[in-house]
Amino acid sequence: MPEHEWLAERFEAQRSHLRSVAYRMLGSLSDAEDAVQESWLRLSRSDAGAIDNLAAWLTTVVARVSLDMLRARESRREASLETPGREPMAAADIENETQLADSVGLALLVILDTLDPAERLALVLHDMFAVPFEEIASIVGRSPEAARQLASRARRRVRGATVPARDLERQREVVDAYLAAARAGDFEALLKVLDPDVVVRLDDTTMRFARAREIRGAAAVARRAMQGRARAGRPALVNGAPGVIVAPRGRLLFVLQFTIAGDRITAIDAVGDRAQLRELDLTLPA
Repeated sequence: MPEHEWLAERFEAQRSHLRSVAYRMLGSLSDAEDAVQESWLRLSRSDAGAIDNLAAWLTTVVARVSLDMLRARESRREASLETPGREPMAAADIENETQLADSVGLALLVILDTLDPAERLALVLHDMFAVPFEEIASIVGRSPEAARQLASRARRRVRGATVPARDLERQREVVDAYLAAARAGDFEALLKVLDPDVVVRLDDTTMRFARAREIRGAAAVARRAMQGRARAGRPALVNGAPGVIVAPRGRLLFVLQFTIAGDRITAIDAVGDRAQLRELDLTLPA
């Protein structure tokens, strides 16, 4: 068998594993496939005969590639998966991505997406694929002890926040009613859960999805809710209070934090800034 075919065969035997590593790092099937393909290109340009443990070598390479992709994504402030100009996903790709998301758990993907790239790598490689901290340290350019601390911090974030008991259930019902009315396009139902003087406040990142930093009044907020991306939101606990996360295919886009008085929503704060998202404690239903 020619050497190139022999090498390709050995690589294919590792493809499923490499895609699993890359998907948990990147949360996107297409990005994961790109990372796996780049790892093949790097293998094909290397001296494969000098590699003692091909599986470990490829895991390290795909992790490095994924880390670079995460950092590049951070520098672009996590553009939406639905940015105009992006090619729509084929039905088969959507099905594959859904299966991958289900296997990992959408809630976990969302929490992973709030982590610093180095924290995410340390947690994924060590806790999910048993890669030693000595190897993780070489990838992130830190000491083994620093890599261990990265994973420890990430682990605390994944465990979620403590949920206060008082009034939580009623506030959840209000947020659920808001989401249900937004999805159904039910203007009157939205008005029932919105205070007449409700205000929506957007940060610099979420202003991409609106024309103003603030939206005031129940009617204006209701119309925006029926038209906006919040219709695709999912209930979550945000800093221990009922909120909504918008995370298409597990990629956290922004979070809605609600201020509720009685049975009415008086304010909604939309948070999309990556640094601020990392400071939030998010707990999602499994």
